[in-house]
Amino acid sequence: MLPDSDSPAPALAGSVGQAIAHGPAESVTRRWTTLYGLVWFGFWMANLVPLQLLLPQQLETIDPSSKVYDFAVVNGVSGLVALIALPLCGALCDRSRSSFGRRRLWLAAGAMAFAVGLIVTGAQTTVTGVVVAWAASMIGLSAATAGLTAVIADRVPENQRGMISSAIYGPQALGVVVGIALVSAFGLSPMSGFAVIAALLIVCIVPFLTAHRDIAFNVATPLSIRELIASIGSSLRNREFAWAFGGRLLVNLANSLGTCYTLYFLTDGLKVSNPDGSLLACTVLYLLAGLVATTAAGVLSDRLGRRRIFVALAALLQAASGFLLASAPSLTVMMVASALMGGGFGAYMAVDQALITQVLPDAESRAKDLGIMNIGSIVPPALAPLIAGVVISSDRGYPLLFALVGAAAAVGALLVYRIRSVR
Repeated sequence: MLPDSDSPAPALAGSVGQAIAHGPAESVTRRWTTLYGLVWFGFWMANLVPLQLLLPQQLETIDPSSKVYDFAVVNGVSGLVALIALPLCGALCDRSRSSFGRRRLWLAAGAMAFAVGLIVTGAQTTVTGVVVAWAASMIGLSAATAGLTAVIADRVPENQRGMISSAIYGPQALGVVVGIALVSAFGLSPMSGFAVIAALLIVCIVPFLTAHRDIAFNVATPLSIRELIASIGSSLRNREFAWAFGGRLLVNLANSLGTCYTLYFLTDGLKVSNPDGSLLACTVLYLLAGLVATTAAGVLSDRLGRRRIFVALAALLQAASGFLLASAPSLTVMMVASALMGGGFGAYMAVDQALITQVLPDAESRAKDLGIMNIGSIVPPALAPLIAGVVISSDRGYPLLFALVGAAAAVGALLVYRIRSVR
């Protein structure tokens, strides 16, 4: 595939000062946006299908009596790995030199490492093997997202960031639905399922790598661990950045708590006759609501020049889904709650990503700061099973879990209004 003929990369490379001070001036094309969205489709499929289907199935086969505990341990360890890897990879990405481009280099290398990690994870036959392989996969995912999220601040003007955020989070549920449908329709084993989504991940990334060209920035001095820790602390001391990070962390935690044990909830909580089919139905509803809300919220946010109101209302939709399911658990309510959760989360992330790019403390350390923000997106899905496993094992079980979903999302909605520099 040829590079985007409308891409103004050479002009951008010569206007670094303007990009740093005011953000990119040239609009991105529809083709660029489509290819960028395709990358995220691949990443969401590769990250979330294992969490929602393949890993639970694999652990149920390996150790059915302790599957909830095992799933919590697998994700707890991977969450800790991602907690370290995300800001570290972001900081290293900011300091990379490569003729291939510093963002493209990290995206390509990270995606390859993630794909290999998926295949290795699928081949494991012990819980310990799954823990180690999935945690190692998170390093590749962290490296890839370091380059991929920094591209927005590097390349996309502020008045298009709501739309671009829709291109990120619009494909999220679609990737999960397609992945689950492929596994279910062809009766794939966890090993085959991991291999298929790993291959699809690479297929989705290649067109963007071919078309995109990084803009040039001055490369910072070599990084020390002390400097990295000090830099992370400096970013989080920025109040606007800290409130945005806290809101993202809580809302993503709410969404992850509400979805991570869906298969087990349908099987053990509601005791439905066809849990795999019910999971697919709930995911489709999540998808449809998410697609509509993501597109509408991103476009409206750009046109109105407002971010906070959309972010807060979207978080409250997710809170409503959790409280609803906590008060009246049934398959019908589960489907309604799935639609509310999908719509709320899609709208939230579409606009929240745009909001976050407007509170970054330093243009020269975008990947590092976005790496910190990515903790709020990637770590909650990993840690949620650990928290949910403890909650489910209590006397209150699933109702308490879904009440926690509502509370986390509601607090996340409140935090966004602590941000003053963005409308």
